[in-house]
Amino acid sequence: RLMDGAGPARRIIERTTARAAAVTRRRGTAPCLATVLVGEDPASVTYVRMKRNRCGSAGITSRHVPLPASTTTAELIDTLTALSEDPGVDGILLQHPAGPHIDERAAFEAIGPAKDVDGVTMRSFAAMSFGLPGFVSCTPGGIMRLLEEYEVDLAGRHAVVVGRSAILGRPAGMLLLGRDATVTYCHSRTADVAALVREADVVVAAVGRPGFIRGEDVKPGAVVIDAGYNEGNVGDVDFETASARASLITPVPGGVGPMTIAVLLEQTVEAAERRLT
Repeated sequence: RLMDGAGPARRIIERTTARAAAVTRRRGTAPCLATVLVGEDPASVTYVRMKRNRCGSAGITSRHVPLPASTTTAELIDTLTALSEDPGVDGILLQHPAGPHIDERAAFEAIGPAKDVDGVTMRSFAAMSFGLPGFVSCTPGGIMRLLEEYEVDLAGRHAVVVGRSAILGRPAGMLLLGRDATVTYCHSRTADVAALVREADVVVAAVGRPGFIRGEDVKPGAVVIDAGYNEGNVGDVDFETASARASLITPVPGGVGPMTIAVLLEQTVEAAERRLT
């Protein structure tokens, strides 16, 4: 079966819209998400525009902060620090990647934890790892919600995460571990990734290489989550061959992507709600 992300995402956004309206009634201003974009990378511009449009439809104010490609790490940190201290902002999203000249870890850490609605700071990662209250990384969080939607029991299952990025692969593995899965991480130095994938009950592909996971290496009946998005609207999994063997598989686009945005909006409203208490 296809793991359609559009339907579950729509339901999350419907509930989020109602919560945003309640916040607006209580304090007189709508929840606000600040989006920060360094440079004009076409894909990043498109992603930010999509997120801002979704904000508007959910009753969330979007404040866009475009910065030139020449922005330094220090200048970006100053911008993020100012937004963290701005009482009119509830959540902050720094669009990734910010550029090869930017120290992204330093930039992420300039985001106040209470406004880290994209779940990119070390504090958020620690909370995810220990199962404590906090904001999850949006794509891994969306993956977990999708697995819940399709009633995938993770306890005792072998989950193989292909990719170890700080905002996708690593937190995805920790969230799976928190649901009692046995987790294996694969990365660029892993010997024989295909052999490990063949052992997986659940595969999370987050490597950024089109068609990297081949259908012949998917265990019959496995659940396949394709978190990759590459040029030409293709994921990290060879969909045609993998779908013949998987019991559940996400399409690209339409699988993980809608869930990512839904979780971002939900966490923005949650940040606004926390400030009311």
